Amino acid sequence: MRATVLHGAGDVRVDDVPDPRITAPTDAIVRVTAACICGTDLHPYGNMNPAEQPVRIGHEFMGTVEEIGSQVTTIKRGDLVVAPFVYSDGTCEFCQMGLQTSCDHGGFWGAQGVDGGQGEAVRVPWADGTLVTLPRTEDPRLIQSLLTLSDVMGTGHHAATTAGVRRGDTVTVIGDGAVGLLSVLAARRLGADRIILMGRHGSRTSLGQEFGATDVVAERGEQGIEQVRDLTAGQGTRVVIDAVGFMSAYEQAIGVVRAGGVISRVGLPQYEQAPLGVPTWFHNVTITGGIAPTRAYIDELLPEVLDGTIEPGKVFDRTVGLDGIPDGYRAMAQREALKVLVTP
Repeated sequence: MRATVLHGAGDVRVDDVPDPRITAPTDAIVRVTAACICGTDLHPYGNMNPAEQPVRIGHEFMGTVEEIGSQVTTIKRGDLVVAPFVYSDGTCEFCQMGLQTSCDHGGFWGAQGVDGGQGEAVRVPWADGTLVTLPRTEDPRLIQSLLTLSDVMGTGHHAATTAGVRRGDTVTVIGDGAVGLLSVLAARRLGADRIILMGRHGSRTSLGQEFGATDVVAERGEQGIEQVRDLTAGQGTRVVIDAVGFMSAYEQAIGVVRAGGVISRVGLPQYEQAPLGVPTWFHNVTITGGIAPTRAYIDELLPEVLDGTIEPGKVFDRTVGLDGIPDGYRAMAQREALKVLVTP
């Protein structure tokens, strides 16, 4: 079969790789019908160490079950399923508490001999604990929204949930990528009254306003902090979501959070250390967030996707086939595309 392989920084290819096969009775084989490129994929794409061996890539996909192991009981051949961006057994202590990203037997797509999601098919370990069955649909807009449950919609929801967004809240979202925009949607869904989106790409912030942002701040750094403070009578906002992961975004978050507020970080941190000193201690600021256990949120979010209450699939603004994946990576890296849908 054909699948996406990262050979080096800026060098992503679609190669012939071995067909997936059942290797454990808890496995399933899924024929991919839709996948996508994530902002997180851009980190190794831009910075892969030349000494590293080529690696499979891609962690957001949905598709049709083609084969199941002898111990798989909750899905069957022909089911349409979505896969969270990590696989998990569904039974360990961490899975039972809704923290599937810490599963005792879980792992990441494209690592340790497991297929990446940007290909024609995927072997899914622990299929019962990982996969969620979906209703059959041919509606392309609904398919796009269902696919976001694999990662970005669940990650935005995780940001808002860990921050404790409640009705009437004021929220600042830093970053106008897909996760930032869906953090806006998630905060609005949970009842936030005012949402300030810090981003400077007009087409993206317009979508953010459609999702529920009430204000847009294009400035960065101290100027951006000052503008958010001006918008909030000098206080800042109770909730701040860092959907970027760079130190500059974290520093902005500290600058705009109000006393007693919460900073939720869901952008993959691109730094080893960050300040936690006097500003956060003195003002009783809570730091939360982390990698999103999206499997824990699918059952909650799925009904609202199906009935159109939320339409997170609007973050997709480009579609490519397998052969177009290299161009899709370039487009996202150069900010020409917000999020790229892949239809194998």
